[in-house]
Amino acid sequence: MNNSVVALLLLLSCIILPALVDCRVRNYKFHVVSKNVTRLCSSKPIVTVNGKFPGPTLYAREGDHVLVKVVNLVNYNVSIHWHGVRQLRTGWADGPAYITQCPILPGQSYVYNFTIIGQRGTLLWHGHINWLRATVHGAIVILPKRGVPYPFPKPDDEKVLVLGEWWKSDTEAVINEAMKSGVAPNVSDAHTINGLPGTVANCSTQEVFNLGVESGKTYLLRIINAALNEELFFKIAGHNVTVVEVDATYVKPFTTDTIIIAPGQTTNVLLNTHQKSGKYLIAASTFMDAPVTIDNQTATATLHYTGGTTTLSDDSPMVLTTTPPKNATQIADQFINSLKSLNSPKYPAKVPLEIDHSLFFTVGLGVNPCPTCKAGNGSRVVAAVNNVTFVMPNTALLQAHYYNIKGVFTTDFPANPPHVYNYTANITKNIQTQNGTKLYRVPYNSTIQVVLQDTGVIAPESHPIHLHGFNFFVVGRGVGNYDPKEDPKKFNLEDPVERNTIGVPTGGWTALRFTADNPGVWFLHCHFEAHTTWGLKMAFLVDNGKGPKQSLVPPPKDLPKC
Repeated sequence: MNNSVVALLLLLSCIILPALVDCRVRNYKFHVVSKNVTRLCSSKPIVTVNGKFPGPTLYAREGDHVLVKVVNLVNYNVSIHWHGVRQLRTGWADGPAYITQCPILPGQSYVYNFTIIGQRGTLLWHGHINWLRATVHGAIVILPKRGVPYPFPKPDDEKVLVLGEWWKSDTEAVINEAMKSGVAPNVSDAHTINGLPGTVANCSTQEVFNLGVESGKTYLLRIINAALNEELFFKIAGHNVTVVEVDATYVKPFTTDTIIIAPGQTTNVLLNTHQKSGKYLIAASTFMDAPVTIDNQTATATLHYTGGTTTLSDDSPMVLTTTPPKNATQIADQFINSLKSLNSPKYPAKVPLEIDHSLFFTVGLGVNPCPTCKAGNGSRVVAAVNNVTFVMPNTALLQAHYYNIKGVFTTDFPANPPHVYNYTANITKNIQTQNGTKLYRVPYNSTIQVVLQDTGVIAPESHPIHLHGFNFFVVGRGVGNYDPKEDPKKFNLEDPVERNTIGVPTGGWTALRFTADNPGVWFLHCHFEAHTTWGLKMAFLVDNGKGPKQSLVPPPKDLPKC
C-alpha cells in the first residue's frame, strides 16, 4: 500500500473514530532556503529551514502521524534525517542520502511520511548530506499521549536548548578543502546555544541567548547537541539539574551540576529556579581527552530571573561558573555511568539476553594513498569500521535492496576485524584500510550484540556512534582492550541506559544490544561529521519478517531519484 494511501486512511480513522484512535496527523512544510546571517561580527549565507537557525521545532505526540514536505530551494542536494525516530517499516522516511533515499535535488520536493510509535521525549532533525547539518537542524519534541503523565514531577514550563558549532567560512568549503588536501578540516570558530555564541572577544556586538525564568518554578530543559564534531559539557551557574531522560528514553533521575552530551544526543533535565533573582551564566564547553585539535571557545548564554518585583538592568552582575577542563574524563565518566534505564512496569528495559549475532567492531582512523593530496604528502586520513572504509554508493542502498539492483553493495561486512592486535596501542605502520560498500545482513527479529572498540591507529579518540532505525541498550563500557571472557561478566543486563547514540570512550570500548525488529537498511556511523566523511560508517540490512506487519512498506511515488 502506498504511503499516501496509508496517511489518508489514518487521517480518516482519526476523524471518524476519534474515541478509538489516539492519533493526529501533523503537517509541516520545510522550505530549505539560503539566508545571510551575522555571527562573530562576520556575515555569510547559510542553508536554513524556513530561514531559521536553528530550524523550527517539530512537535508531535506519541502515536501521531507526521508529514513533512521538504522543498529544496538552494543549489545543494538536500536530505533530512529524523534522528532517533524509529521509522518502523518506513525506512524511506529516515533521510540519510544514498542510504535510504537519493537526495532531494535543487527545485525538487519530497514528503517525509512516518508515525511516532512507542516513543516520547526529545530528539532532533538535521540535514544528512555533506556538512549541511551545521546549520540545517532543529528539535523534535514528542509529547506523551494525552492523559499520560511524565514519570517525574510535572514541570511548569519547557524550554529547548540547541547546542551547535559555527564556522566563519562556508562549511561545505571547509570539508571540500580537507578532502582535497587529505588532512583534517579546520575546527569551528565558536560554539553556539540556540544559534548564538554568547560573549566573545573581539566582537562586542555579538548577541547572547537569554533564557528567561521565574523564581520558584520547575522547568524541563530539552538539551540537544547539534554540533558537528565535538562533545560538550553543559552547566548553569548556581544551579543543579535533575536528569530524567536521554535520547527520548526515561532514566532513573539523578542530580548533577554538569552534563556531557555528544553530537546527536539529547538530554532532558529538570531545573528548579530556587534563586530569588539575578543572572546566571549558562556555558557549553568542549570535552576532548585525546591529542586532537579542538575549538576551545565556550558558548555562553544567560539564565535570567524575570517577573515578580525585581527588575534587572542589562549591566546587572552575572553569577559565573567554572567549566570543566577540556580533558575532564572523570567528570564525563561519572555522568555517563550514572545513566540507568527507568525500568518501571510501564517503561521496562527489554534487554536481549540471548544473542544471535555477536559482533566486534573496531572504530578508528587510517591512512590511504592519495597522489593528489599535497598537504598530506601523497596520503589522506581515512576512518574505518573493522578496517573497512565505507564508500558511498551512487544509488540509495534501500532502493537497491528493495528492487534487487545488483552491484551497488555486498553483504560481506566482517563480524570481526581482519586480525587480532593490541587495538589501543599507538600504531603508525601498516595502517591502510580496505574500501568497500559492505552491509551486515541479519534476519528479522535477530538479537544483536555489538562491541565497539576504539583503536590507537594514529591516535585514540572518542567516537559518538549513532544507529539509525533502532534504540539499543548500553550494557557495558571500559578502558583499554575489550576482554571477551571477563568483561561480559560485568555487563548490566537489568537496567542499562537505552539510547540511539553512544560515545565510545577514548582508548576504550562500549557494548550495546538491540533486537533487529525493523526491516530495511539502517546506517551506523560516527556522529563526528569529519569521521563520517572519512568513512567511519557501515549499515545493517534487516530482512523482512512474516507478513506485511513485519515488512518494509513500498516506496512512495515521490521518492527522489538518483
